[in-house]
Amino acid sequence: MQSGGLRIRVVFGDSGMIGPGKAELLERIARCGSIAAAGREMGMSYKRAWMLIETLNAMFRTPVVESTRGGPGGGGAVVTETGQQVLDLYRALERQAAEAGSVPLAEMRALLRDVSERK
Repeated sequence: MQSGGLRIRVVFGDSGMIGPGKAELLERIARCGSIAAAGREMGMSYKRAWMLIETLNAMFRTPVVESTRGGPGGGGAVVTETGQQVLDLYRALERQAAEAGSVPLAEMRALLRDVSERK
């Protein structure tokens, strides 16, 4: 949802931030039902994916992702109601920023050099 070339990162002081990567990870966990599978799809190590989820879970009052350990039936992960709400709010912010910034962005883009001139 990076319409218009904007990449939105929301920083919450020292408590953390959410940006396009964490939002995508949440979406993939919701679809895959697994932190490991979501991380693999993004070319991210399991450890990195877990670290990002732990950071997100620590940022909010309630967890954004809950996981179950592996075993005979295998483990898994779900995006919680809070996680879905955070994701929806982040995507809404992206859409609104892209809409509000479309004219200045187009004007900046018009000032860019032609790709053939960059060589």
